Amino acid sequence: MTLIMRALLITFALGAGLAGCNTMEGVGQDLEDAGEAIEQEASEA
Repeated sequence: MTLIMRALLITFALGAGLAGCNTMEGVGQDLEDAGEAIEQEASEA
């Protein structure tokens, strides 16, 4: 995969992710939820 394709895919993924949470509070909540999921998986291992 070329560098340009990778950059486009990353840009698209970031844009889609940011479109899902319209405010900074939403971004914070999403990050908190992701952290909790990681902690839960780590404790189960």
